[in-house]
Amino acid sequence: MRLHQLSPRPGAKHRRKRLGCGESSGHGKTSGRGHKGQKARSGGSVRLGFEGGQMPLNRRLPKRGFSNTTFKPIFAVINLDTIDARFESGAKVDEAALRSLGLVNGRNDGIKLLARGEISKALTIEVDKASAAAREKFEKAGGKLILRPAKVEMTARTPKGSERPSRERLSRRKKLMTKK
Repeated sequence: MRLHQLSPRPGAKHRRKRLGCGESSGHGKTSGRGHKGQKARSGGSVRLGFEGGQMPLNRRLPKRGFSNTTFKPIFAVINLDTIDARFESGAKVDEAALRSLGLVNGRNDGIKLLARGEISKALTIEVDKASAAAREKFEKAGGKLILRPAKVEMTARTPKGSERPSRERLSRRKKLMTKK
């Protein structure tokens, strides 16, 4: 069979419904829209989920639960077989090296090393996380695994007014009190 011999299966193709072509066509006058009403008008349609003014289902059902997905850290995943194929023995593998080869791209909260495949080269790799199996395989091959320290998300701030006044401010306050 060749490309020019291909044809759609019988019944798969339909004639286009030609609207407004006279009464005898079966699609004349109102063109299949019925008589009057919002859906008969041009541009007359209702939004998804609209129930004619009745309280829609998505608002009738109660809200439930909590999702923390917006704050979940997203790690770029890299496997041992990928590293083995792309890097020479003795090379230093870090985020910059992975990005330059296009193995990691976009925004992420770190890099995680996973154990798919085998590794035969002794490399030095710097990642944020590594699975136990990946760590075992990597060290068995003679590689050095460096885990980067966790990034601090938020710094602790003291509540407003709780910071202690400096000595200068205290002495200034005393001077103002004695002048009166």
